Amino acid sequence: MKIFFLYFLAFIGGVSLAVQAGFNTQLGAIVKQPVIAVIATSIASAVFGCLFIYLFKEESIQLTIAQQVPWYLWFIGGLFSMIGISLYFYTIPKLGISKMIAFGLCGQLIFSLFAGKFGWLNLPVEPITTKKCVGIVFMAISILLINSK
Repeated sequence: MKIFFLYFLAFIGGVSLAVQAGFNTQLGAIVKQPVIAVIATSIASAVFGCLFIYLFKEESIQLTIAQQVPWYLWFIGGLFSMIGISLYFYTIPKLGISKMIAFGLCGQLIFSLFAGKFGWLNLPVEPITTKKCVGIVFMAISILLINSK
């Protein structure tokens, strides 16, 4: 039962990202700058994150632990977040949200396949299986179907 709950949470996370992309695409289009929408998203995320920690009394990070984190880990995720979200906001008005999400998910799946295979980014190593390859093929077919008239 626990695994199904985790699948459900992952599904809701994906829906949330699609909803966020839709709203922030509107913001980026109105202000004519997708990066401004990313900045607004980042600030709002920080505010809501702090509120979440305050409301749910999560433990704060200890200074000794924070000092052990390599400096680049504090920033590199934000860089890739800015790039990815900016590209989403830029491409949604041109492609439509379903096409952009399909291509975005395909990119995530293909990258995750190789990142897992080789343990990139200090992730657990996972073998590339036939099932995973079939899934990627079906994703590619899905993208073709979504993009067809």
